[in-house]
Amino acid sequence: MPLLAIVYFSISGTTEKLAHAVARGADRMVEVALCRILGDDIVSGRFQNERLLETIDRAGAVAFGTPTYMGGPSAQFKAFADASSDRWSQQRWVNKIAAGFTTGACAAGDQLHTLSYLTILAAQHGMLWCGLDIPGGEDPSGRNRLGSQLGLATHLVDSDLPQSDVSTAEYLGQRLAKLAGRNG
Repeated sequence: MPLLAIVYFSISGTTEKLAHAVARGADRMVEVALCRILGDDIVSGRFQNERLLETIDRAGAVAFGTPTYMGGPSAQFKAFADASSDRWSQQRWVNKIAAGFTTGACAAGDQLHTLSYLTILAAQHGMLWCGLDIPGGEDPSGRNRLGSQLGLATHLVDSDLPQSDVSTAEYLGQRLAKLAGRNG
């Protein structure tokens, strides 16, 4: 059974909620490893968690998740991405399926820039990007309400994630799992 690694940083719990929804969507179709980036993983500004990186080495698919801070990924996620450069030079993540999710404080909070960053990170590693195939504003259940085709973009409404965003995260997990099964 293929492995889906969900690599994410969360400080308030919102991105973690999305990571768990991605995992639920992929459940029973692939093995899932939730890989939370912790502050303790960063020593003197450098990400140092070889076990997490080895989990990605074994995975057939990876979902990257980070809040959008000041128009880009969190510093903690960026430290992880920077530490992946050894994998890049060895091309360890080539042809893995990748997707991304992010949340911001505002509906137009530059989440697209974070998703673009995640896409570029995946492209540098030679990964194959999986976007959303739900037309924004067209889904009867309200999934992909912000209309981001590149990946899942969300924002809080009344201090909580709307259920439609959680459902979109579950769908993204299901889509990744299906593609990982085909790729394996």
